[in-house]
Amino acid sequence: MKLWGGRFTKETNQLVHNFNASLFFDQKFYHQDIEGSIAHVKMLAKQGILTTEDRDAIIEGLEGIRRDLESGALAFTAEHEDIHSFVEAVLTERIGEAGKRLHTGRSRNDQVALDMKLYTRDEIDELDGLVKSLLEELLKLMEENLDTYMPGFTHLQKAQPITLAHHMGAYFEMFDRDRSRLSDIRKRMNYCPLGSGALAGTTYPLDREYTAELLGFDGPTLNSMDSVADRDYVIELLSALSTIAMHLSRFCEEIIIWNTNEYQFVEIDDSYSTGSSIMPQKKNPDIAELIRGKTGRVYGALVSILTTMKGIPLAYNKDMQEDKELTFDAIDTVKGCLALFTGMISSMTFKKDAMEASAKNGFTNATDAADYLVNHGVAFRDAHGIVGQLVLYCIEKGIALDDMSLEEFQAISPVFEEDIYDAISMQTCVKKRMTIGAPGQDAMKKVIEACRERLEK
Repeated sequence: MKLWGGRFTKETNQLVHNFNASLFFDQKFYHQDIEGSIAHVKMLAKQGILTTEDRDAIIEGLEGIRRDLESGALAFTAEHEDIHSFVEAVLTERIGEAGKRLHTGRSRNDQVALDMKLYTRDEIDELDGLVKSLLEELLKLMEENLDTYMPGFTHLQKAQPITLAHHMGAYFEMFDRDRSRLSDIRKRMNYCPLGSGALAGTTYPLDREYTAELLGFDGPTLNSMDSVADRDYVIELLSALSTIAMHLSRFCEEIIIWNTNEYQFVEIDDSYSTGSSIMPQKKNPDIAELIRGKTGRVYGALVSILTTMKGIPLAYNKDMQEDKELTFDAIDTVKGCLALFTGMISSMTFKKDAMEASAKNGFTNATDAADYLVNHGVAFRDAHGIVGQLVLYCIEKGIALDDMSLEEFQAISPVFEEDIYDAISMQTCVKKRMTIGAPGQDAMKKVIEACRERLEK
């Protein structure tokens, strides 16, 4: 069954039908299509456009189709062009003439706009739940690692000592912003396009506010042309998904580095690792690598929809059918990545001794040694040069600053006293910086409290 064809004298070429058809992918939102149709029919009956008998027959028929699709008793068939024609054809076959009245007062243009919005809104809610689960896991790691010392990096060079809680907190902020972006998109898109018709509205006395209310929207859209031509919310979602994927990729890159034999900061659980077909000793971080790799796939979806939409005049054009496959794929990809990543880090072992040893051996407390000299009256530029000499001395000797004797310190600068060892200890280095706003242990506890409050809103 086609929803059009009265003015045509020839059957559609089969290749054209196959190229034009979208059922094999838009069947994914059959639930939303039926949900929208039920609301539309209720509104038509309320306005006296349909009888209550037709309304009840159509709703019962639609609910039966939904049940049968969910149970597998009803299958999609290739002769139908799209999900809309499939549902209407099956409905008419089951309930007769009343089924032909389903499409009164709407077009496939506003129908597909509605379906896509409903589907996108449902998926945003699922994505929000997955990001929240990841944030909860990060918060747990922060709470458990207030005293886990490690090197902080700039340029992939060891820079200053930090805690693992501080490092995890940086990713908490990233994913918390991602969650905020999803919320913003959901709020901005939550207006109902149904009733816009093909582009110019309809002569039927529709109650668009009622339809919007039934479907959980904040209200109807205000411009019928924009309603059917708008895919901004898809672009925004793909942009947000790209940012989520980027954050996951950055985190995975660090885990891959930390997992190397050279660092040995973490051990990924066997359940999230794979081996080599030829090298029996290998344990590869394949899940982290795959998540990193799938980021490009998500980026591709964003670039594709931007390219598709850039040259489309108002209002609806068939090009816009291309929004679905790439959006479905990007959503599924990011959902899978979020679930796998959360499982991976929740089962990962952090090697605290190796982390702290790396911080000590990387001269991450050199800045604190310079600050010590400044606090004892040495000009910062001179202190910088003195500590540079200390580092060179340690490199030649193959030792850390902490390993130097007081005599060795004083041979380079007599300003050093016994309290230098406390000044450059990992604990002191981290704790001191809390007084200027960076998260030392006590300040980190306050940060965690603030993060939990945000998460529970």
